[in-house]
Formats: sequence, C-alpha cells, structure tokens
Amino acid sequence: MVAASDEPAHDGDGPSYDEMAFFEENAEEVGLAWTGPPAVERRSLVVDEGSGRRLSGLVWGDGEPELVLLHGGAQNAHTWDTVALALDRPLVALDLPGHGHSDWREDHAYWPEGMAADVAVAVEAWAPNASMVVGMSLGGLTATCLAATRPELVRHLGVVDVTPGTDHAKAEPIISFISGPEVFASFDEILARTIEFNPTRSEASLRRGVLHNAHEVGPDGQWSWRWDPTRDTDRIPDFGNLWDRVSEVSCPILFVRGGASGVVGDED
Repeated sequence: MVAASDEPAHDGDGPSYDEMAFFEENAEEVGLAWTGPPAVERRSLVVDEGSGRRLSGLVWGDGEPELVLLHGGAQNAHTWDTVALALDRPLVALDLPGHGHSDWREDHAYWPEGMAADVAVAVEAWAPNASMVVGMSLGGLTATCLAATRPELVRHLGVVDVTPGTDHAKAEPIISFISGPEVFASFDEILARTIEFNPTRSEASLRRGVLHNAHEVGPDGQWSWRWDPTRDTDRIPDFGNLWDRVSEVSCPILFVRGGASGVVGDED
C-alpha cells in the first residue's frame, strides 16, 4: 500500500483536503488564542526493512519533542490536534500502523505488542528523550507495551480510558461505528454516519475528523476510511494477557478514565 501522504490532495467531487488547514478552526472551537499557524511537519520512516513498510507522524514545534501521543483504534494522529495546540510544546503525534498515513501491515495484525515495536522505531528516531508517552484506547495499550518492553523510551506513561479489561461489551458503541460500511457513496454519507454515532460532538469537529480519517476512492466520488478495513472490526480481542505488561511497567503511570465512557469498568 502506498502511504496516504503520497496521495493527491483532491481528485474528485468531494471536499478538498489540506491536513494543515484546520488548526485555527480547532483553536476557535475550544477558545484557544490564535497567533498564527503552528510549526507542524508530516514525517514518515521505514519500520520494517524487509517490506519497506513505513510509519507516519506529525512533529509539532521546532524544539526536541517532549511528548509522544498515540491515538485510539480507527483514528489517526490528528486526534491530538487540539491537545497539541493547547499544550504548545514540542511533541510527536504518531499514526499507528494501519491507520492514518501509516502503511498497512501485510498480515493485517494490529496487536498492541507488535505495534509497540513499530512505534519504538519512530520514538528512537524522532523523540528519544521525550519525558512522557501518552496513548488513548488502542494507543494506550500500545504505549503500555512500549513502556514494558522498551523502558528507556518511556520515562512517564499516560494511559487514557483503556485497560486490558476492555472487552466487546464495554466497547460496543465503538465497535458498532467502525463495523459499518467500508465504502460510502459520498462524503455527505460518511459524515452523516459519523454524526449519528457522535451526538455530543459539533458537526464542524466531526467534519474535520472525517477529512483527516477518510479519503476519496475511485472515480465516482466514493469515500472510505484510511484505517485497514481487513482487520476484524466485529469484536474486541481478549487483551487480558496484557495485564502482565502493566505489571512490568516500572515508570510512573498517569491513568485517565473518561467520566462519560463505559470502556473502563470499576473492576478494572
């Protein structure tokens, strides 16, 4: 698969796409002062020499990155745009394998431990001295595995709204959304489905999200998600054995639980 960063910005009747064009809109929506476009660069690097598979990410700021941010399943590095604008610190937001502008795996396997190995290559190259790695959802499990297996790269760990106890029942609303059609007849159709499943979000924010997370495919104005659709989206795998990885983490951990989310139960 060709990395999404190599695609044309627009080749059909849908809305044009410039991934760096929405930061002012992000800032305005949450009341952040806007002083001009931030310094953000799209980078990619090879994480598998055999296949040439590449991992992509956004590098924010001009200084040495202080943070590494990992998004959740079926999302991408732009998930963190508003956070990055609010922090105004040098950081790296990565596209996990099979997501965003990162290449898909030939085996279509996106287990946290395997993705942590890919992420480690990028962290070593772009943010070797970062003070903290933060991940949400699938990114949180990936960050946990990274902290357990490569402790020299994770000095502090942030985990947002996920544990190895997350299962199909807890994640059912998310599964219902990502288990929908792989291809949509138009941008309006893919946006409508996104609005249906995210009633508390503004339409403007969801429109941005779709533009970052989907692209036009074929000559007929159809749209599809950027994430690898061949993975099993009908269920959440059993992450239970990753509790061992949690036990192996030696750095300080900040755990953030979503107050309106059911993904993490009290027993977790």
